[in-house]
Amino acid sequence: MHQLEVLIIFLPFLLGLTLTFNCFVTLITWIFNSCLRSDTHLIKTYGSWALITGATDGIGKALAYQLAQKSLNLILVSRNSKKLETVKNEIKTKYPRIDIKTITIDFSEDFTESLWEIEVLASDLNLGILINNVGITYPKAMFFHEVKEEMWMKIVSVNIESTTRITKAVLGGMMERKKGAIVNIGSGAAVVVPSHPLFTIYAATKAYVDQFSRSLYMEYKQYGIHVQCQVPLYVATNMVSRVASIERDSLFIPTPEGYARASIRKIGYETRCTPYWAHSIQWAFARLIPDPLLDYWRMSIGLRRRSSHKNKD
Repeated sequence: MHQLEVLIIFLPFLLGLTLTFNCFVTLITWIFNSCLRSDTHLIKTYGSWALITGATDGIGKALAYQLAQKSLNLILVSRNSKKLETVKNEIKTKYPRIDIKTITIDFSEDFTESLWEIEVLASDLNLGILINNVGITYPKAMFFHEVKEEMWMKIVSVNIESTTRITKAVLGGMMERKKGAIVNIGSGAAVVVPSHPLFTIYAATKAYVDQFSRSLYMEYKQYGIHVQCQVPLYVATNMVSRVASIERDSLFIPTPEGYARASIRKIGYETRCTPYWAHSIQWAFARLIPDPLLDYWRMSIGLRRRSSHKNKD
């Protein structure tokens, strides 16, 4: 038998063996990272203070509680001063030993003055962890031509400008100390699916967050600063309930608390990750589906939601 004939016979076998081995390694790595890998000691590695934007609701509030549980002091940022005081008092009641400071900022308006306050506070307190969590989207599924300029400009300001400017405000201090962690909350709308029609501006801003994070990681890892983009899928928050009509958590839709527990465990590791285990399974299956089918599926979902909101109106 000629060598070419032998190669033709065994090539499919070798390819199958290689694919099987790669799948096995991927599965073992995922199990280790999700269940067995030790958590980063956040205070020893980065410092004792953490700043969270969008800290009064949903994922941001849950992250604040998780960091407080790990004895980190907190800087809570939100646009609602009353909610900030309420959350601060709730956390202090449960974790009386930690210090909490609050800053009221509406990121949809000019926040230059408040940015200076963050920069000074971050420097004075040796801020170790920044979590850019604040984000907004459309009130309902909409074609781009239906979105008023005021609305999409607010989305750009909150989702892009706040993340960019706050990151720059705290980077100087982290570089001086040669340590720090910056966690930017992205979205599956920008990474897991090839398109997210009827929420176009939101998806585009989250794509910015993803690329911004990955590029910063390469720039600043030499200074001991770890930049990470976390990519959640649906989490049972008020925003998701409003735009996606999801009323409660389920196996693939965690509570904010469930997501936050997984989120904290990922800090300091991958530059891009999907913290919640069920979300990572969904992402793995999405990779197996051709992009045109995913595009059609997302468009059909968007149209159904648009029709549903119209009927409610």
